[in-house]
Amino acid sequence: MKAPHDEAPKGVAPGDEVPEGGVPPAGQAGGAAAAATKGKGGKAGRDGLTPPSWLALTFLLPALLLLGFLVVYPIVYSVIRSFFDADGSGFVGLDNYIGIFQGHDNLVSVRNTAIWVVVAPTLVTIVGLVFAVLTERIRWATVFKLVVFMPMAISFLASGVIFRLVYEQDPDKGVANAAMVAVHDTFAGGASYPGAGPRNGDGQPVRAEGGAVVGTAPVGAGQSALLPLVRVKPEDLPADAKPAAAPPAAKAGQLTGTVWFDFTRGGGGTLNQPNPGESGLPGVKVEAVRDGKVAGEATTRPDGTFTIGGLPSGTFTVRLPQDNFTASYGGAEWLGGTLITPAIIASYLWVWAGFAMVLIAAGLAAIPRDALEAARVDGATEWQVFRRVTIPLLAPVLMVVLVTLVINVLKVFDLVFIIGGGDPDASVLALSMWTESFGGGNDQGAGSAIAVLLFLLVVPAMLFNIRRLRQERS
Repeated sequence: MKAPHDEAPKGVAPGDEVPEGGVPPAGQAGGAAAAATKGKGGKAGRDGLTPPSWLALTFLLPALLLLGFLVVYPIVYSVIRSFFDADGSGFVGLDNYIGIFQGHDNLVSVRNTAIWVVVAPTLVTIVGLVFAVLTERIRWATVFKLVVFMPMAISFLASGVIFRLVYEQDPDKGVANAAMVAVHDTFAGGASYPGAGPRNGDGQPVRAEGGAVVGTAPVGAGQSALLPLVRVKPEDLPADAKPAAAPPAAKAGQLTGTVWFDFTRGGGGTLNQPNPGESGLPGVKVEAVRDGKVAGEATTRPDGTFTIGGLPSGTFTVRLPQDNFTASYGGAEWLGGTLITPAIIASYLWVWAGFAMVLIAAGLAAIPRDALEAARVDGATEWQVFRRVTIPLLAPVLMVVLVTLVINVLKVFDLVFIIGGGDPDASVLALSMWTESFGGGNDQGAGSAIAVLLFLLVVPAMLFNIRRLRQERS
């Protein structure tokens, strides 16, 4: 047992000096009491700053009611409605869900949705990564980022209208086909006169043969041939076309001739002869053929004349190949067939590449530069640094971007609706949901089933994203 004098007086902490008589100094006792009072007062102050639960619930109640009305109620109602028929009077069980995977149009929607989920997020993430890496190594990086990110400020509706014009079939209107036609004509050359051909009847110098036009009489080296054509549309005449001229004199080993539009405005002139006012046909391919083999070829000049040189002795058949009379190259059919879904994905890439670039660039800025420099000091090339160091360190950011885009493409509707124009080959599940419910199908049971399926597909990706963000914060 402790002696009475070993116990510290009330209000005195153990170890404090206490004078004889057990009475602490006035200042010391007052300090301890003040500390105790301060501690109680601080706790009371903190408790006073924390609102009661009923008050917090009162402030949250409007937001909770709005959330329930706009989110919870539609989800629950859609789940219930998906088990009923079109008018909601008959219970059909899982028939609406089974119907999603039946029928050609429904299967096309499922297939296109799978293509979107696999291709679009991957492509956007890769392009965003390339842009983010490049912006660290170029001048005017801020301007480049601004230009790439600018489409995010445009609505999907406006973007769809823009790319609907870009993919217009007419090269005079559609930018994509205008570029393709320009490249094609640069390398292919020549001109096209669709619908043109010889006159009908006997005694003509040329005749049609399997789509091509051939001379009726053999022509030997050192001679000339006349190849008159009719049914040439004025709009098909090139701007550099000149009046038709007589064939130039042929030398040894040469074959010359003229291809022209044998039509005189107002009538008159000599048939099957170049007359004043008649136009030559430039850019026409001409071949000298013997025994089914092409011995020489040439292209007509602006006045329609041509010269084929280097021919051996003997006679030849002059032929204008079928390519001269097919429709001119008009580019690709972007909004039809197999190209329509890739074309819409390309427009999605234009819109969302800036989003991926900004997030990945933020991740690049957070990478420790010491790790990159250490790899370079060890002799790694820039490609090895990028592949072995940068990519692994960026993996969490890349995963977040990829999953976010997956969630987004599962709901894509605007671009497909505007650019696709209702083409079944471009349909996706989100568009099918709208079509079944409001776009003419008038079957809200089937539309609700598609909506529930999309919800079930989005939830795992969303939970994965939330889990990833929480791991990064912890």
